Amino acid sequence: MLLSSSSVFPERTAAAFQLAAALGYDGVEVMVWTDVVSQDPGALRGLADHYGVPVLSVHAPCLLVTQRVWSPDPWERLRRAAELAETLGSPTVVVHPPFTWQRDYARNFAEGLATIEEQFGGLHFAVENMYPVRMAGRQFVPYVPGWDPTDTGYTSYTLDLSHCAASHTDALAMADRMGAGLAHVHLGDGTGEGRDEHLVPGRGGQPCAELLRSLAGRGFTGSVAVEVTTRGAKSRAVREADLREALAFARANLTAPSPVDA
Repeated sequence: MLLSSSSVFPERTAAAFQLAAALGYDGVEVMVWTDVVSQDPGALRGLADHYGVPVLSVHAPCLLVTQRVWSPDPWERLRRAAELAETLGSPTVVVHPPFTWQRDYARNFAEGLATIEEQFGGLHFAVENMYPVRMAGRQFVPYVPGWDPTDTGYTSYTLDLSHCAASHTDALAMADRMGAGLAHVHLGDGTGEGRDEHLVPGRGGQPCAELLRSLAGRGFTGSVAVEVTTRGAKSRAVREADLREALAFARANLTAPSPVDA
């Protein structure tokens, strides 16, 4: 069980290691963003060693706010994320499908990703399911060729349950489509109101418990990262309580017998 460093925002990357250690997480997923610590392998290794929680997943800088981290070239950002993961001994790099305006990147994304997978043979480049954006009663998809990576087909996937809620997608059916390529899970919840909420699991309408209970039957050998929004927490104590609740939910359901014939 990993704690995504995005789950402690607006606190910075170092706080994720501190809270992961204090609450009993097994490791950290580092979201590479504008915090320079998140980009620095030496600093991250120092935090991992100090707190005794390894970095077991690296989220490449794919967000709108991270388009200039390391380089404006998305291939260079992905390569640097892979180097960071390799240096830290992390088996997984999380990556998003290209944005529609990244025409050159999108044109060769599948082929380029396969090339990078060959260069970094020990890593899973797990493409994440996203969601359409709804604004003013209209819907558009800001990703190419779409928000659902299983429509294209990749070697490895990240299943994000909050994104399933935002896209009105059955998370269990999505896991079925990902099949043996399911390498990583972002655990968060959502109500299905059409926006990305990243609620503490159990506070929305997603089948978080059912999905976790089904993983063993699916032959899943990857990692699960708690990725929830705590930016509205009024204090560190409230943030800690949310992250403790999320971890307890995950552990209870990962160890529970599954009623799902996966």
